[in-house]
Amino acid sequence: MKRFALVLSVFAAVSAPAMADEALAKSKNCMACHAVDKKLVGPAYKDISKKYAGNAAAVAQLATKIQKGGSGVWGAIPMPANPQVNDADAKKLAQWVLSLK
Repeated sequence: MKRFALVLSVFAAVSAPAMADEALAKSKNCMACHAVDKKLVGPAYKDISKKYAGNAAAVAQLATKIQKGGSGVWGAIPMPANPQVNDADAKKLAQWVLSLK
């Protein structure tokens, strides 16, 4: 039983940050246009992660795009600015998106 509890606590510790960042994305209304694994209005987060894989500046680039918006990278539909997302939350969201595989 102790072994099961240890495995469960390790699993919870590993998956908790991912859930917390998905919760942050939901609270900032990101999930209205994006989903983790499929295109909605904007690209899937997993597709964004693939596109920026290996890019050392990706966290900063995506954090800026989250706050200021952008256009032309994923097609004709622009991403609106999200000024309600502060710098720390934008960076946390960018890191979460880039962690998805």
